[in-house]
Amino acid sequence: MFNSKLQARGVTMKCEMYRAAIQDGPIINVIDTPGLFDSVVSTDYISKEIVNCLSMAEKGIHAVLFVLSARNRVSQEEELTLDTLQQIFESKILDYLIVVFTGGDELEADEKTLDDYLHEGCPEFLTRVLRLCGGRKVLFNNRTTDKFKKAEQLKQLLAHVADVGRQNGQKPYTDQMHRQIKEEGDKLREQQRMVESKKLAAEAETMKKNLELEYDEKMRRMAQILERRLKENSETHARAIRELREALPIRPPHNVPVRHPFPLHIPVFDPFPQMRPQCSIM
Repeated sequence: MFNSKLQARGVTMKCEMYRAAIQDGPIINVIDTPGLFDSVVSTDYISKEIVNCLSMAEKGIHAVLFVLSARNRVSQEEELTLDTLQQIFESKILDYLIVVFTGGDELEADEKTLDDYLHEGCPEFLTRVLRLCGGRKVLFNNRTTDKFKKAEQLKQLLAHVADVGRQNGQKPYTDQMHRQIKEEGDKLREQQRMVESKKLAAEAETMKKNLELEYDEKMRRMAQILERRLKENSETHARAIRELREALPIRPPHNVPVRHPFPLHIPVFDPFPQMRPQCSIM
C-alpha cells in the first residue's frame, strides 16, 4: 500500500488514486500525494496537487496517515512538515491523524517490535505526535509475502480509521477551501447535466468545454492562494533548518539516505456508492 524507497527524491510525484474492495467492508480509495517539502518540485506544482487531492476527496477527510520509516531517524524536514500541515489545514486536522511506520521487515530482522523501537530513545517529536493522535499507530512490512501478516496489518489500520470516525462523530474534516472545491465540483456537474439535457450535441460539447475551463480557472486561483501559504511556510521552514543546523552542526554519515517528507494519506467515506460505503485514503 505504501510506496517506500531509499532515495533522495520523493517516490510520489503526482496525486494518484487507487481503489480496492475490502471483503464485507468499505471500498477503499487510496490517494497518494507528493511531500509538502519535496525539494525537486516547486511550491506551485505542490499547491496544484494538493487542490487536485482535495478534489478527489471532496466529500471530506476522514483520516490523515502520517507515514514514517522505522529504518531511519525522523528528519528535521518531517518535523517541520507536520507544523505546516497544521498551518494549512488548521490544528483540527490532528484529530484525524494516524501514524504509519514502514520498515517492519528490518525491525523483525533485528528481533524488535514497534514498541521496542519507540522506547529505545524515542525522540521528543514522535512522543508529541503520538500523544496528539491518541497513540494511533501501525507498522507495515514492505517486503513480506505473508498474506496473513498483511491482512492483520491492514486490519489494524482500518480499526484506527474507524476509531478516528468514532472520535469525530463520523464527521469528516473539511475547511473553507475543501468546501469551496466541493461546491464548485457540484456546480460543474449540475451545469453539465443541464447542458446535456438540451440535446444539442454540437452546442453542448462547446458549452461543456467552457464550463470545464471556468472550473479549471477557479481551481488555479485556489492553488495560487495555497502556493502563497506554502511559500510563507517554506521560508519559515528554511530559516528553522538553518537555525537548527547552526545550533547542531553535526552532519549524518554519507551513507545515510535523505528521505523525502511524508506523503499524506486521507480516507474519505461515501455512505451511498451503489449502496456500499467507500473509504478514500490519501
